[in-house]
Amino acid sequence: MPENLFSHCPNTPSGPSLHPPSKEFWMGTDDLGIDLFAQIARGTRTSLIIGFGVATVSIFFAVAVGCYSGLYGGKKDQYLMRLVDLFMTVPELPTMIVLGAFFGPSIINIIIVLSVFSWVRPTRIFRARVISIKEEGYIKMAKGYGGGFFYILKEHLLSDMYPLIAINYIRLMSRAVVAEASLSFLGLGDPTSKSWGLILNHAMGFQGIYFTSYWKWWVVFPLAFMILFVLCLSILSREVEEWL
Repeated sequence: MPENLFSHCPNTPSGPSLHPPSKEFWMGTDDLGIDLFAQIARGTRTSLIIGFGVATVSIFFAVAVGCYSGLYGGKKDQYLMRLVDLFMTVPELPTMIVLGAFFGPSIINIIIVLSVFSWVRPTRIFRARVISIKEEGYIKMAKGYGGGFFYILKEHLLSDMYPLIAINYIRLMSRAVVAEASLSFLGLGDPTSKSWGLILNHAMGFQGIYFTSYWKWWVVFPLAFMILFVLCLSILSREVEEWL
């Protein structure tokens, strides 16, 4: 996001500390005098990068594993589904906290950590869809003529599964944004990249914030932006589902 879109830098002080919302500082400043609007705007970019990254990686693995498992069945299907069941039984948040601490804070590492669990549920959805259509004549004919997995996936399965892929992609983005904010709030996010969770972490670290009026902009605005963003993705997912 270009810096010239904003009059204040999201990383350096630009006014008095803990300044309430005004014409110059639309959402006030934090205890370091850094403009909160600039921080939230930069955090939006971080959330979009992580959301798109996690959704893309997760959908790639979910489509590959789910379609392969559903198309060929048998022992391969059983082994892959046991792997999926294993991932579903692992408690996500504690494991993500451990992995986040192990890999270290960076956007790439956060995308990897969140993707570890995000591919599991879409995999089952895609597998169920493939099982329901794999007995169709055109798929049987493609397999009979020696069509491999990637050919059948590209020519027949993806076109049928596009609505499911689009809907799950949007939902994964929403889930990733909330998960990243949770990790950043716990102090496991990338400290060099502004995010909504990092802003909340900084605010909650301010001693006695709820005994002051500072929380009215320092906590409320980033939290409201995150809720609004997730709500917009939820509405978009519903509209895409109805349209497709």
